[in-house]
Amino acid sequence: MSRIDDFEAFMAVVEHGSLTAAARRLNRSLQSISRSLATLEESVGVELVQRTTRRSTPSEAGAAFFHRIKPAIDEINDARLQAANQRSEPSGILRVSAPVLFGPDFVVPVIADYMQTYPRVEVDLQLSDGFVDLGAEGLDLAIRIGNLPDSSLRARRLGALRRVVFGSPSYFERRGRPTHPFELSRHSCIVRTSDQRPGEWMFQIEGKPRPVKVAGSFRSNLMAPIYAAAAHGLGLGYSPLWQIRHSVDDGRLEVVLSEFEPVPVPMHAVWPEGRSSSAKVRAFLDMLPSRLEFKNL
Repeated sequence: MSRIDDFEAFMAVVEHGSLTAAARRLNRSLQSISRSLATLEESVGVELVQRTTRRSTPSEAGAAFFHRIKPAIDEINDARLQAANQRSEPSGILRVSAPVLFGPDFVVPVIADYMQTYPRVEVDLQLSDGFVDLGAEGLDLAIRIGNLPDSSLRARRLGALRRVVFGSPSYFERRGRPTHPFELSRHSCIVRTSDQRPGEWMFQIEGKPRPVKVAGSFRSNLMAPIYAAAAHGLGLGYSPLWQIRHSVDDGRLEVVLSEFEPVPVPMHAVWPEGRSSSAKVRAFLDMLPSRLEFKNL
């Protein structure tokens, strides 16, 4: 038995709370897990796990040790499985989740390239704006916009997305262009009533995030009517740039206050631990960063 098995046994005990649960997870005997843990503790020279009849918990040294070795062991296992599968052609069904509006315009073109490159793969795309449970939904991978909560999922950063203020040329001709977020109090702003804090837009002012109160005579609970209202000159809107990219490109909407934009929102691909060893998932992960179009987004 290799030394990496000792590390894996220790990690499984910490993650699953007992030697018995770790043995079930790794499909090893309880005696084997106990020997691996004892061998590793003897090698390190310190108690890593405090054992009771009901539960095993990491010691202070064990917790620190776990967080240091976990990324390395994960990478070793991924590399080992990738080497074993490197000649296998992607095949089967790839199940992907993406945000409702982002998926059709940005993820589907990547999927089209992917399926042309790997004709033995079928793709099942599920659209949801929630952070769905990949395991419960049987998903291989998800595209997520926003800061990631702590979880056991692996993640790869794909880029970051701007949030902007926009309006129509006709509105700017009538009302002028704001040059500072504090000037928005003199403008008609279109508020999304379903926001967590309606009528509050975030900016970066003097190097710090600052909320600015806005108001106007038209409001809505959804972004689609807000975009339409802004295009018809009813006021200024605020949203991710990618959602209005086409309207900006064709001149129906124009972006203002670019120098005060808040910190861009990160976007990641996330997948369950060990899933990237699958040829179909690995190939899609490799294709995503180069195919997603983040120009001016």
